[in-house]
Amino acid sequence: MWGRTPKREPVGPGQESVWDYPRPPAVVPSDELVRVVHAGHVIAESKRTVRVLETAHAPAYY
Repeated sequence: MWGRTPKREPVGPGQESVWDYPRPPAVVPSDELVRVVHAGHVIAESKRTVRVLETAHAPAYY
């Protein structure tokens, strides 16, 4: 796989493409509920998070 460019997949309604995310990465506020669950227990939960949008990567929430 070295030297091969990943193929861009078409997106459906309501979806985002990671190929449309900006360079350099963008940090945007999010009011989505983000919940971290470990072993069936909620260890963190917030609606005051930020999303990091980086080209070719899934969004990361902080």
